[in-house]
Amino acid sequence: MGEGHRATPMDALERLSPEAFTAAGKLPLRFVLDQIRSGLNVGSIFRTADAFRLEGIDLCGYTARPPHRDILKTALGAADHVAWKGHDDAVDAIGQLKASGYRVFALEQASGSTPLEQWSPEGGGRWAVVLGNEVRGCSEAVLSAVDGVIEIPQFGVKHSLNVSVAAGMVCWQAFRTLGPPPPR
Repeated sequence: MGEGHRATPMDALERLSPEAFTAAGKLPLRFVLDQIRSGLNVGSIFRTADAFRLEGIDLCGYTARPPHRDILKTALGAADHVAWKGHDDAVDAIGQLKASGYRVFALEQASGSTPLEQWSPEGGGRWAVVLGNEVRGCSEAVLSAVDGVIEIPQFGVKHSLNVSVAAGMVCWQAFRTLGPPPPR
């Protein structure tokens, strides 16, 4: 381990207040969570949305919504300032996002998908990524409604990643391509 490395103290991290977060510019990315059964996963995604200052989250179907106790447990307060909307149906949410100028992609293992490392959202655009159920993934109806599909290459035994881990990977790729969110 390198010498001279020390963790930065919390008070030196210069994080935004919840009010400053609300007023600050956002990375032009939203997550659409479709039928996510674990409130803990939803809370983790709220926390990731806070870290990358995303535009917001759309919670669809039976996906838990704040103030669900499992969300609050893992979001650690992020659900109080990350914008979110509830929807009965993901396909309807996708239609609304497209009508508002978003390009919508599903994160799924599917034919014709784009590997995550090749997905390059362009500046000036608005983007949304659908994350499907932890077991079944994205439905055929969702796959038919989106503009494209992104896939995370995997090389192990298991067929998928935890949905909150996958969300973090998508955020990182969007950040690498688009850069940090604007100050205002």
